[in-house]
Amino acid sequence: MAISSRRAGRVAVIQMVSGTDVQSNLAVAQRLLTIAAEGGARLVLLPENFALLDSAALRPLAEREQQDGQIMAFLSEQARIHGIWLVAGSVPLVDTPQGGEVAAPRVRSACLVFDDQGQLQARYDKVHLFDVEVADAHASYRESSLCEPGDQLVVVDTPLGRLGLSICYDLRFPEQFQRLRALGAELISVPSAFTFVTGQMHWEVLLRARAIETQCYLLGADQGGTHSATRETWGQSMIVSPDGAVLNQLARGEGVVFAEVDRLAQQSLRTRMPVAEHRHQAGF
Repeated sequence: MAISSRRAGRVAVIQMVSGTDVQSNLAVAQRLLTIAAEGGARLVLLPENFALLDSAALRPLAEREQQDGQIMAFLSEQARIHGIWLVAGSVPLVDTPQGGEVAAPRVRSACLVFDDQGQLQARYDKVHLFDVEVADAHASYRESSLCEPGDQLVVVDTPLGRLGLSICYDLRFPEQFQRLRALGAELISVPSAFTFVTGQMHWEVLLRARAIETQCYLLGADQGGTHSATRETWGQSMIVSPDGAVLNQLARGEGVVFAEVDRLAQQSLRTRMPVAEHRHQAGF
């Protein structure tokens, strides 16, 4: 069966509370990936920074990854042994998709997609970086001091439809999601580490808005708990239907969220309410 002919199936998003120990984080990811696969998911999304939530240690981790490829090997193996398409949240890398080098101390925050044979099928580097002031204990976030932004949008064909890739803060920029829809996206993944404060205010409403605007399934895998004395994330990982309904969600802590994707119903919605065609007619 051709990959694009798949009309229905189960997806899963994984919520974690990652810390500073890479091996412990990977062990949690492995356990939750097993639950997702045993629950029938064919496409699974990990959250942003699943292997390490420690800003100061991102560059050293990326340099080690360049040498031994531990995280890439782990992801490939998990996809292969479970027979799933694995969307790997974000991984710090010191190279660009074109083979260039990222100058220290920064990295690229890359979302990697592995097929069910363990082969790397796509890479998206986070475009929008989180440089904001937040009314929490951390107070100031300057992601651009840690990461170099990407400059390319990416969609990839999967067994459950054409998947558009994004990461966390990208969610606030609807034009990026409209471009993913124009590139054929039927699902859009949003691996995230939303702060508790901003997540409480905006996480659900933004996911639902992007789903309604694009008529895509939105897969939001968030970090969800207390990571340190100054870092707390919102959680509420969820899967949203193309009409904006929350199909399933998880409040806090580690876990797996499942939902069914029905592309025939999605196509019916797009036919009955052709917003993409209307946008084109309007000239924007």
